[in-house]
Amino acid sequence: MTTAAPRPSVLFVCVHNAGRSQMAAAFLTHLAGDRVEVRSAGSAPAGSVNPAAVEAMRERGVDISAEIPKVLTSEAVQASDVVITMGCGDTCPVFPGKRYLDWQLDDPAGQGVDAVRPIRDEIEQRVQRLISELGVGAV
Repeated sequence: MTTAAPRPSVLFVCVHNAGRSQMAAAFLTHLAGDRVEVRSAGSAPAGSVNPAAVEAMRERGVDISAEIPKVLTSEAVQASDVVITMGCGDTCPVFPGKRYLDWQLDDPAGQGVDAVRPIRDEIEQRVQRLISELGVGAV
């Protein structure tokens, strides 16, 4: 009898959890399905998801309009195998044994959908590479 490998867990973190981390989490969920446990959070969460990010993702067939920015907790970091930061700087807690990646991406805050599209596209490409690195395959 073989047991399935445990699902990898990924946490995406940006300052407001309103744009980049929401788009990344949505792409990972959309592309990897339930083969990856996905979380996102922000060091200083906004009140709502960036409307331009919502629109840009809708163009890709991914609806993030119901998402709510969440505060970053130590528990979320501890429960994750991979922590991907996007401009949160030193506010991310660091725990031994975790894999940390820092994705340098423009901040979509205050930008229109035309400015958000290239950020969305870059996030989608990085998430596709991450799925390959995790060895879980896309749906």
